Amino acid sequence: MSSAKKNADRLIKKYPNRRLYDTQTSSYITLTDVKQLVLDNEEFTVVDAKSNEDLTRSILLQIILEEEANGAPMFSSVVLSQIIRYYGHAMQGMMGSYLEKNVQAFTDIQRKFTGGTAAGTFDGKPFSPEMWTQFMNVQGPMMQGMMNNYIDQSKSLFVQMQEQMQSQSKNIFGTFPFVPPVPTDKT
Repeated sequence: MSSAKKNADRLIKKYPNRRLYDTQTSSYITLTDVKQLVLDNEEFTVVDAKSNEDLTRSILLQIILEEEANGAPMFSSVVLSQIIRYYGHAMQGMMGSYLEKNVQAFTDIQRKFTGGTAAGTFDGKPFSPEMWTQFMNVQGPMMQGMMNNYIDQSKSLFVQMQEQMQSQSKNIFGTFPFVPPVPTDKT
């Protein structure tokens, strides 16, 4: 994010003793409090109190780790392993963008059901978490089918993009004669 955007955010400083200090409320806070800021859609930045290094991602990852360790995890070991395999891979940037866009699309769909739109209301009131749970219990199989179709389409699109990139690379670099290097004896 740009430094101008970061300056507009709520600033939380992390001290060497691992304590988090919210400069807006002038008080120490916990990871649970930071999680609540996320849930409340509050913009914030966490920085190291000494070096001013941005630690926001690190703190968010800590929250995810705690959530995954408690209760029902969102990510299976298989999914986590697959994500790890993309680090250092040529497709790392594309995978991050792909995941971000898919999570945003899912969030937009959920927002429509929980917001003030006609589809997201019951008797003129927004869906409560309990109503959302009941809705998902009834509509779960249909929603799962829709999500599976969406995932299949996304997978197909992703494969097409990969094939196009390979084809373009062959077209661009196919005209260059690449000769494998000849090993030399350096004795």
